[in-house]
Amino acid sequence: MTRFRTRLTLVIISLISVSVITAGIYMANSFKNNYIEQLEQNMSREMLLIEQILPWKVPATIEEEYNFYSDWAKKLDNSTHSRVTFIKSDGTVVGDSLSDARQMDNHLQREEVAAASKDSFGSSIRYSDTVNENMLYVAIPIHHAPEFDGYIRLAMSLKTVDDGVKELWAYLGLGLFILILAAALISFRIAYSLTKPIENMTRVAKRITHMDYRARTATSGTDEIGQLGAAINAMADSLQVQMTQIKEQQNRLQSVLEHMMNGIIMVDEEGQIVLTNKKAEELLGIKSKAVIGQQLSDSRIPFELIEMVHETLGKRNLLQDELTIYYPEERLLDVNVVPVYFTDQEWAGVLLLMQDMSKIRQLERMRSEFVANVSHELKTPIAAVKGFTETLMNGAIHDAEIAQSFLKIIHDESERLNRLIGDILQLSKIEAKRVPLLFSPVFMPSFMEDTVNMLRKEAAKKHIDISMTVEEDMYIEADEDRLRQIVLNLLSNAINYTPDGGRVNITAAPLAVNEDGDYDQVRIRISDTGIGIPKKDLPRIFERFYRVDKARSRGSGGTGLGLSIVKHLVDSHHGTIQVESTVGVGTTFTIEMPVLQEG
Repeated sequence: MTRFRTRLTLVIISLISVSVITAGIYMANSFKNNYIEQLEQNMSREMLLIEQILPWKVPATIEEEYNFYSDWAKKLDNSTHSRVTFIKSDGTVVGDSLSDARQMDNHLQREEVAAASKDSFGSSIRYSDTVNENMLYVAIPIHHAPEFDGYIRLAMSLKTVDDGVKELWAYLGLGLFILILAAALISFRIAYSLTKPIENMTRVAKRITHMDYRARTATSGTDEIGQLGAAINAMADSLQVQMTQIKEQQNRLQSVLEHMMNGIIMVDEEGQIVLTNKKAEELLGIKSKAVIGQQLSDSRIPFELIEMVHETLGKRNLLQDELTIYYPEERLLDVNVVPVYFTDQEWAGVLLLMQDMSKIRQLERMRSEFVANVSHELKTPIAAVKGFTETLMNGAIHDAEIAQSFLKIIHDESERLNRLIGDILQLSKIEAKRVPLLFSPVFMPSFMEDTVNMLRKEAAKKHIDISMTVEEDMYIEADEDRLRQIVLNLLSNAINYTPDGGRVNITAAPLAVNEDGDYDQVRIRISDTGIGIPKKDLPRIFERFYRVDKARSRGSGGTGLGLSIVKHLVDSHHGTIQVESTVGVGTTFTIEMPVLQEG
């Protein structure tokens, strides 16, 4: 815009300069022409006067003629301050105030003489070698027969005229300089006033192109520039409203995409990936920044998905299938490939929708296994009760010893059935979050001591040594009954699966203690020297009814739900539980729980 302002200023200055120079030239020429015309008139009058006062006569000889006219030429030169020349009709110069007429050329063809011979008046301007100046020559015809027939010519130097013109040019030049300077200032001011609002509008337009839709012009008025500024402001208002709406819609769409449980990938008609969401990144182990704009076939997306997309791109039909992928981890995906159209006629590409069915299938499997396990677990004691009851009814009741033994078995199986039903109901309530937790401060040293004492007799029967280490003055916010249930379950398992003469160790200590002695988490660790758990079974030990050794577990009186209940109770305390085990060496359960419960 600065260059435009400069160009506009130069254009205005140039126009003014051309106008002034043209006017100056016209004035100078007019001055010169008027001055010369005035001189011509004056010289013409002088020559007419000379014609009237000169004593014309017929000289006796040529020499006398030269002398007579030369003397008069010089006298007239003194009075008129002009060069006076007498020329005869044949062009012979017979008298001149500056030169010897005898030596002068024939003047018949001189411009002023030739013009006078035709129009009774002639003039011309030319450079005189005699005086080395520009001269104005004026001639008129004189007819005084028989004394003189020819021309009188006056010549006057134009030095005065040239000096006047030069002086005029000097004044014009000074005036022109001052005028151009003033014109420059005025032109710059005019250009500035014209370009300033345009510059402002240009800056606003650039800000709008950089998505700053709050930019507005400050122009006012009803002229074209004011109307342009108002139009730009109206355009910016409209763009701001539209972009706000677009951003809101985009944010809504982005929020929906990011929080969808289904993975989404959109591929255009050229096979390039144009859209992915967070779930798709998680499912396929990809990054949006890396794959957007990339050909689908060049990405790390599983080959089966690529084939389905290519088939839909070619046939433009809907495809649905369940696929198992193995990267970044094994998953079962419900895949839908949907053709997408911008309009009824405009083809956009395909939309790849992926739903992770792994957990659903796992839950279905777990439900089936749960039903089967519950049926099996319920069927076993019921079958035992039924079988021994029928035996008693068939006459075994009359044998006191056998009857007592059978009744003991029926009682034990009933107790086991009661525990199983109780554990199932309790686990169901915990999973449904229908068990309210009453959080209160728990003093860990006395709590752990009381809990361990509840199982010391059972450990003593197997000669198992229980050692306990608890940090002094340690508190935790928890539901004391549920926390005791967690510790009792783990401690009971440790005792049950540890051979006679083994050891069980339980510790409770704070984690990440700072310089002030404060801490946010507590770790409870229960380890034993029991039979251990095979590595392949570790990921599943918290599942309901899962048993590493079914015969051994049933013999220990367990229902197969203890560890599942422990896991849910730890989760409800916002804690974590981990297990480490080596077959034949022992098992260690580690629980980490926050000191304070949030919410």
